[in-house]
Amino acid sequence: MIKLFGRSGADHPMADAKEARRVLDALPAQDSCKALEELAEWHESVSQSEGFRPEQRIERLLAIDDAAQGRLARLTRDYLAQSRPARFQENRMWLAAHGYWREAGLAFARAVDLFVQGAKGADAARAALPQLLVRCLRALAQQIKWMHLRYGPYDAAAWATFNKVYAFAESRKLAQTASAANPGMPGASTPQLEFLRGALFAASSPEGLLPAEIELAERLIAGLAGRFALAAAASAELPVWTDLAKAMAPQRALRPPPAAPGLRWLGAGSALAEAKALAERIRATDAVPAGLNLDPGAMPEDVLAVLEHLVLYWSPQPPERKFQRHSVQSRLSVSNGLKGVIDTLGGPGAAGAESWVIENVSAGGFGAIVPQVKGDWLRVGALVAMQPDGGSNWIVGLVRRVNKTAAQQARVGIQTLSRVPAVSQFALSGARGSAEQGVLLKGGDPASNEVRIALRPGIFAPGQNLEASRDGRQHIYMPTGIGARGEDYEIGRFREMVRDG
Repeated sequence: MIKLFGRSGADHPMADAKEARRVLDALPAQDSCKALEELAEWHESVSQSEGFRPEQRIERLLAIDDAAQGRLARLTRDYLAQSRPARFQENRMWLAAHGYWREAGLAFARAVDLFVQGAKGADAARAALPQLLVRCLRALAQQIKWMHLRYGPYDAAAWATFNKVYAFAESRKLAQTASAANPGMPGASTPQLEFLRGALFAASSPEGLLPAEIELAERLIAGLAGRFALAAAASAELPVWTDLAKAMAPQRALRPPPAAPGLRWLGAGSALAEAKALAERIRATDAVPAGLNLDPGAMPEDVLAVLEHLVLYWSPQPPERKFQRHSVQSRLSVSNGLKGVIDTLGGPGAAGAESWVIENVSAGGFGAIVPQVKGDWLRVGALVAMQPDGGSNWIVGLVRRVNKTAAQQARVGIQTLSRVPAVSQFALSGARGSAEQGVLLKGGDPASNEVRIALRPGIFAPGQNLEASRDGRQHIYMPTGIGARGEDYEIGRFREMVRDG
């Protein structure tokens, strides 16, 4: 049983419907953070105070949640639009959104608990139970998503409640009962649909996506979730499992879990083929199809990258590692950002470099422990320069995976871009006196003329050659495409041509 909380109270301001409406109408109109903080407090208060009949309590909680939706949408857009917001601003937005969803999830779960416990008057409110279950599961899934937007740490208690609430929906045979979800959002939802949305999102390796890509993934999943599959028995098409009796996130079955009544198997179902077809359509048309419920400004290449990520992790066959890993224990000096990389490669040392611990290495990169996260720069896509303890050269790479195991600790995966990077001045062809400092990222094949160059954003342009003089020879770099983008850099792909100076 869920069995959540309890607190006494009387003469609550929201006991009267008109007063409740006045309170909600008086919320700050221009400050979404402040309004959401107040709404979170109302959730906590209404869900725990005595004096409410069950149907009245549920009605007020739904009204509070209705008042939050537009503000949450605006705050999410603002949060993701910031390339790197000031730490205080980012903290305030994240705390407001995550805090709201946490309190909403708890409040709705307390209301569900009225039915679990057979509280007096609960039968009179049973018509509202399907919608209550939908809102509860959605709020808990959103809380988990906001944890992923910061790459953790993750609260196991949220998963415990998420699983228990869905188990209760199944026990009451309400898992597939449709009801309206949120105001202003078309269509109905079911507890099973909300469970699958949250579970498959978490099983899709969001820790390997940028925050904006995490949001894109969640929206794509919302549109495809109706084709997801769920069963109590294992099959080849259901590669992910969870136990509704445990405080656990869904995980891929690398080996069969012990049999248990709460065991559930899930997978993308026919959504896998649909995601593949969408990806092919975007490749062919270089346009985002209508009807995907994405922001109008979503770029085709971004949507395509996320679809390819989802297809990889939804496949019945687990993603294969390109290179074998080897366990090691060694210190790793790390500088971050394009400026930090240039200063490190072009200077006498790495002033201010962080010290990490390498866990494993492969031909493709490193796995490392960050014992002390410093600042807010550590995220997927960050450019880093690295030097293993005892090494003489610096390596340049990209952070590809972040999992914060505690507030100031994390595990990261880093893709190696070049083991022989070099800082260089690049002249723009046809632009006299115009030169840009960047990082030449040559690969491991000295015979190849394919190179990558990291530059500040806005320098790379299709058809615009770069030139550099080194060792008495003139190097011409002809652009072939963009390899990666980050907050403070772009990495262009080039073909190199060398001629005597």
